[in-house]
Amino acid sequence: MTVENREIPLTGPDSGPYGITPGPDGALWLTLAQAGGIARFSPDGAVRTYPLEPAGSRPLIITTGPDGALWFTRSGDDRIGRITVDGEQRTIALPSGTGPCGIAAGPDGALWYTGMTSDTIGRVETDGTHNAFPLPVTGGFASMITAGADRALWFTLNQANAVGRIDLDGTVTLYPLPTAKAGPVGITCGDDGTIWFVEIAAGQLGRIDPDGEIVEIPLPDRAARPHAIVADPDGGAWFTEWGANRIGHLDPTGRIESYPLPTSNSEPHGITRTPKGIWSALETGAIAQLTP
Repeated sequence: MTVENREIPLTGPDSGPYGITPGPDGALWLTLAQAGGIARFSPDGAVRTYPLEPAGSRPLIITTGPDGALWFTRSGDDRIGRITVDGEQRTIALPSGTGPCGIAAGPDGALWYTGMTSDTIGRVETDGTHNAFPLPVTGGFASMITAGADRALWFTLNQANAVGRIDLDGTVTLYPLPTAKAGPVGITCGDDGTIWFVEIAAGQLGRIDPDGEIVEIPLPDRAARPHAIVADPDGGAWFTEWGANRIGHLDPTGRIESYPLPTSNSEPHGITRTPKGIWSALETGAIAQLTP
């Protein structure tokens, strides 16, 4: 596949762009994990940043909520943040020690998040009401989460080496991975309902069927440390190779190709897609755009 690959400066090198998502306003919204802020990259290339208070919020993952606002996790101060497309902010305090990481809009009109250091999956309504469901593991390090096509949420347990599924009533099912100590992180749902995930420690991709059957796909470079993933509408997936400074692509036939980023050691993390291409947040302060 021929891919145009460019890098767009976003913020300073110490800001740490991490999560990225399309907003309802046509812009891309990113978390600045190191700087403690949110950035907006508009279609015309303009960049605006919104500082978060207090310092030390460490925002990680961001998504569009059912109310048309952007919702994000604040792993540094146990809060869920909300910002409108006009920049109005508010936060929802979670129990101390929650360690929110991944977040996704659920099929029930609420936001669902992972409690990384609390072994929980939480649910927040747009009015701020929230509750949490305990996971049947200790120290599992719940990481990323996505809404499935089955009216459930699917998530990764990085240290428990499993993919989990939680129903809207809080019932949890865990599916252990075939490869030991694989370290699953990123997870996403494809247009066809396939759940894709990455195994950062094993250098593999994975997919899981609704009945729990898991298929693992080794990468050509097992040391690439895949971190985040987004489904390809044609049936494959795009993913960041955080340890190899590349963006990878798996096509529907199983062929894997990798595309080096222009700047060395740019630390690609979050990844998303829009009609204009594939976008990745580079922790060194830029955005990568790949246009197939």
